[in-house]
Parts: sequence; C-alpha cells; structure tokens
Amino acid sequence: MLYSKLAELYENLGNTTKRLEKIEILSKFLEYLSEKDKDILYLLNGEIYPTYDERKIGISNQLVIKAISKASGNSPDKVVQEWKKIGDLGKVAEKLINTKKQSTLFLKSHLTTDKVIENLRKLPELEGEGTIEKKLILITELLISASPIEALYIVRTLLGDLRIGIQESTIRESLAKAFFNSDKESSKIIQEAIDHSNDLAKVFLISKKGKISEFDKIGLEVGKPIKAMLAQKVKNIEEGFKAVGKPCAIEYKYDGFRLIIHKKDSKIKLFTRKLENVTKQFPEAVEYIQKYVRGESFILDSEAIGYNKKTKEYTPFQAISQRIRRKYNIEKIREELPIEINVFDILYYNGKSLIKEPFEKRTQLIRKIIKETPYKIVSSKQIITDDLNKAEEFYKKALKDNQEGIMMKNLSTAYQPGNRVGHMLKVKPSEKDLDLVITGAEYGTGKRSGWLSSFILSCMGKEEQEFLEIGRVGTGIKEKDEQEGVSFNELNDLLKPLIIKEQGKDVKIKPKIIVAVTYQEIQESPNYSSGWALRFPRITSLRPDKHLSEIASLQEIEKEVKGQKSN
Repeated sequence: MLYSKLAELYENLGNTTKRLEKIEILSKFLEYLSEKDKDILYLLNGEIYPTYDERKIGISNQLVIKAISKASGNSPDKVVQEWKKIGDLGKVAEKLINTKKQSTLFLKSHLTTDKVIENLRKLPELEGEGTIEKKLILITELLISASPIEALYIVRTLLGDLRIGIQESTIRESLAKAFFNSDKESSKIIQEAIDHSNDLAKVFLISKKGKISEFDKIGLEVGKPIKAMLAQKVKNIEEGFKAVGKPCAIEYKYDGFRLIIHKKDSKIKLFTRKLENVTKQFPEAVEYIQKYVRGESFILDSEAIGYNKKTKEYTPFQAISQRIRRKYNIEKIREELPIEINVFDILYYNGKSLIKEPFEKRTQLIRKIIKETPYKIVSSKQIITDDLNKAEEFYKKALKDNQEGIMMKNLSTAYQPGNRVGHMLKVKPSEKDLDLVITGAEYGTGKRSGWLSSFILSCMGKEEQEFLEIGRVGTGIKEKDEQEGVSFNELNDLLKPLIIKEQGKDVKIKPKIIVAVTYQEIQESPNYSSGWALRFPRITSLRPDKHLSEIASLQEIEKEVKGQKSN
C-alpha cells in the first residue's frame, strides 16, 4: 500500500475528536485492507511490532532533528528554531519538506508502507560503532522520499507520538464494525483475542475471516507477555463485601511492583505490567522459580517487594523501584536491595490455560506448586472469610507488615487480562494518593537554575489519549541523589529528552513519566484543563512499572471529589 493512503487515514482520524466517527473511518479502512498489509495494524498503534515484542524504535529528538535537516537542506539550528515555535517535530518536518519539494519540483511520492516498516524495523537492530550514522541514513532516506504529510507522520511514528487519538479499544471496535457489524459479543471476543495475543495483526487476520469460531485458535503463549488484571478501589471492607460477595478471598495488597512470571521447560522470563522484559534485572527471581516452583510450564502473577536484609522488615516500593530500570551492576544492587516474590494468581499451568477457571481453583493450585520460602518466594498471604471482624484483623496485620492494604477477590471469577475489574478490589488507608503523568514543567531559578523544578501533573481525560492538567508539584523531590526517594537529577534525566515544546521557562513534556502523588484534597480550579486542582500535592515515587492507561482518570477524580463532600 502507498504510505500516502495511511497518512491520509491518520489525518482523517486526527481531525475528529468523536470516538464513533473515528470507528467509522477506521472500520472502512480495515474492511478494504489486504491480508498482506497486516503489519499496518502495528503502525496504527504507533508501533512496528506486536505489543509483546521487546524491539522498539527508540529514536531521540536530536537524531530526528538531524534527519529533518539533511532531508530538507536546512541547518539543525533552523529545525530547532521551528520546533520551539511550532512545538511538534512532525509539523516541522511537514513544513520544511514542503518548502524543499516546492523549490526542487520533486515528483509525487511513491513511498510504500512496506518501505517505511522495513526501514523502521532496521533501527532497533543496529548496534556498535557507526550506529547513529546508519540510523540517520535510514530515517533521512524515508524523509527524502516522503511528501510533506508523509514526513509529518513518519516523524511522529519515530517519536512515538502519532496524535491521532486512537487506542487499542478504538481498533477493537473498528474490527468488530468492519467484520461483525458491531456485534457486542464479537467485540468482547476480539478483546479477549487481543488480551491473549497482544498482536493486533494476528487478530486482524482472524477478524477478516468473519467467523467467531476462528478466535478459538488464539490462546495464551508462555514466553509472550500478557497484560495484568487490575483492581478497582473501595473505601472500606464492608463496601468490598457488598461488591465481591461472601465469602471472598482477602490478600495483602503488597507495596511492590507487579512481576508476571513465565516458565517453559527450563527457560524463565519475567515481565512488568508494562510488558517489559526484566529477567536480567532479577537473577535471584529466576533462581527461586527454578528451585521452589513445581511445573514444566506456567504463567504466574505476582508482586515483588523489598525488604531490609538485617531487620527483615519490608520496605516501600520507592526503595526498590530503581531495580526495574537498572541494567548494570546487577549483583551489587541485588545484595543492597533484595526482593521477595509473592505469587497471587496463576494463568497457565503445564500446557493448559487457566484464565477461565474460577479464582478459588487457581489460588488452590498456587499453594500446591510453591514451596514456601520466606524472603525468596511465597504464595500471597490470604484468608477466605465472610466475617467482617476477621477481615478487619487481617487488614490491620497487612498494614503492620508495611504493606499498602488488602485485596478482596470474588472466588468464582475468571482472570481478565488488561481489565480493571469489579471482582478484585483494593482497600487502603484514607491517605489520598493518585498515579498521574507529568506533562509539563518550569525551569527553576537560583540553586535550581537549569533544572526543571515545578512539574505539571495530568490525569486521563474522557477522550482517548487526552491528558488533563490537575496541578503543579515541586515537593517530595530530593536535592541529592544519595537521599532516599526521587531526586531532581533523576527526574530531569528522565524528562528532558521528552520535551516537545519550549516557551520561555515553560516546557511541554511528552506524557510518559508516571509518578505517585499524595495530596490533601481536590478543589475546583479554572486554571487547569481538568477543572480541578490538587491541594498540597507531593511526589512520593516514580512508577516505571505502570502504563499510561493506569493513571487516574477524570472520572476517578470526580468520584474522589464526591467522596470528600460526603465525609
């Protein structure tokens, strides 16, 4: 397919904010898309491979600036000047490539999607000496061949910022409309297929056959990461019992990070809830699984928590969060920041998917196959009860053990990957906290000169890929790297490469860095696009283990406000 047709689709999708219109536009496109062009499904999501694939484009703003400079015949300074003015390197490429083509009378572009995918897929494969130059050649080749509108979306794809307002759910509904006339049951089955495979092209090929029975061919595959099931929140245990029923399973809500464990024969892989492979970062976890878990093949859902080697007390998430990102000196940090794995669910065992089995059966199996070894690997602390007093006692014990609270789980329900379900609930103390994304900042003055020091926090809006501001934060961040917690240096190192626009001291930042924030209350505010502002917000930790889809939504914010009024 000509890449111009895909660029036209991007443009049409980006020109409407209405979800139903997006589905209408995309479904017509998918209906006529050929099987040989299946990889375009990845491009619709701003990717070049299935979600589970570890290979990512990973291109910096600076390299894109050089490529635009070479392709358009403008100096890098001119490109940067336009970028600061426009705030979108894609739009800069469109403008400067347009000027170039007008002046040189270039012929109409015949760039194909196959060529774009071919060049983009070479980027993550390159390593060693001369890598930067080779990447520059591949990107420049595409931009030279591109029309202005194609250049816009090539650059946005390179930077992971398509700005067309669609997510996986839009693609799901478009597939259902194109091939099953928007049947609700088919939409549900398509979502299950996406959740099981994390491969949109594979799901597209089966959808195109128009037979629901064909989806039976898509199942869990050990070694391919799967999205974690997520919990909803309730105020107290009584509310939890009403929602999940009695009796129910009550477990610790651990103050750690999600670790989804895959084993096939002797090969073990560890994934975060963002589907990142962190096997190398946790060699001890691999050892524990080999030694203390019985089974030829399995997928376990667990939480890794830190503890103090001397006192054996459990430590908060922020104490071990750096282990997720650390790729060097693994043995040293392993000794300094040990972890214990707490297994609370099983999705697959010895050749059989257990996703549709009731939780009661799954949790019993966990306790049969794990040799309980404290401070290495254990099954989650659990009681099954319908007694409020016993539940309250268990809750107090969880807090005494330095954990966040408890989980309440319906015993008869299935595992639903990637969904925030109402049959698994979390109960935490009344301290108010939210996971939010940083979307802007301001350069500091005095001793903070040169640092981004005041950060704009955003929640998820009602539209897909819409981020709404809900306040500024500058507290909770440490001046020195050696102090426990998030430091200004660490935060600046993460945020500066994500700057997409500068205006004086203010910068706009690509939504990527998620932080846990505590606050006193939420107030109405015309100063922020959400209509709300956090009072006395404070950053408590980075959440590199979480996906953007998991940040607090406007709906959740408004629910919190209602809760404030009723208290």
